[in-house]
Amino acid sequence: MKKVILTMLAVAAMGATMQAKTVKTEIPVNGKCNEMCKPRIEKAAKSVSGVLSATWNLKAQKLTLVYDNTKTDTKKVQKAVAASGHDSGNIKASQATYNKLPGCCKYRK
Repeated sequence: MKKVILTMLAVAAMGATMQAKTVKTEIPVNGKCNEMCKPRIEKAAKSVSGVLSATWNLKAQKLTLVYDNTKTDTKKVQKAVAASGHDSGNIKASQATYNKLPGCCKYRK
């Protein structure tokens, strides 16, 4: 009986530590329009495994993320967004990638 109880406690403890933790946060993302930038930014963010939702706000220049922090983190999302041509916090899109954006989406001065 003692072994059964210890086994059950061990399994319960493992399950508790392995539970996904859903986190909601905002990260800065530069863009210029809702027609083309918004879908591109959101698609890039959602392409990261563990991202549950991503909504970009043009006026605020913020991407609201809900993600599983056992699978990803904001840095991975920022890298994916930068790879789509949009600067995200300290992670900048390469000049070559930025240059491929349509004219209406270019936000750098």
